[in-house]
Amino acid sequence: MIHNDVLRRLRYALAINDTAAISIFKLVNYDMEIDYLHAVMKREGEEGYLPCRDKIIALFLDGLIIKNRGRQEGQMPQELGPKERLSNNEVLRKIRIAMSYKDDDMIAVLKLADFRMSKGELSAFFRKPDHRNFKPAGDQVVRNLLQGMVKKYRPESTRQTSPKKSDSPSTSGTKSGSFNKGASKQKEAAGKNTNSKVSPVKKVMQVRFGESSLKNKSAVKIDVV
Repeated sequence: MIHNDVLRRLRYALAINDTAAISIFKLVNYDMEIDYLHAVMKREGEEGYLPCRDKIIALFLDGLIIKNRGRQEGQMPQELGPKERLSNNEVLRKIRIAMSYKDDDMIAVLKLADFRMSKGELSAFFRKPDHRNFKPAGDQVVRNLLQGMVKKYRPESTRQTSPKKSDSPSTSGTKSGSFNKGASKQKEAAGKNTNSKVSPVKKVMQVRFGESSLKNKSAVKIDVV
């Protein structure tokens, strides 16, 4: 999982705008330029996209820790060197510290993204690399954690309103289809009635008017074209 995605999804989950993001970088003595910030927020393939370097995502996470938990006296985050890389395990660890997550908290957040994990599996990610139980974290774990954070902190963005029955494709299609069929049948019936009344052949109709006509047994002949 590229660092651009981590930065973008984390900012979205915590509703961190550009001004707040720049202030987070300042907490670790880094002057973030707005143009570069916008470039690393883009997706691959978008015009102006730039890859987010390991150093940048590490500084942002360290700044988020200071913002949420305060600065520790005499301790400054260690800046990554040019060739150093920030692993998924370190990303998880920094997010965990910044959000003050315990094991149960992280498991609950992962569960929001329909990703199940036991405490034993989770703790393996935070072991030292030389520990026999250490396990490298894959992109899937980081992705689901960020997705769970979006659902936790911004539920309105993931809530799906169920469509009304009248608006559902199947229901509305059935109703409209039935209505159209009924309407077409009525039109056909009306057409038949009209055709039966109006004929190219002249028809002679006998129409009797009232009782007087019946008594006189007289008829009125009407030619209908």
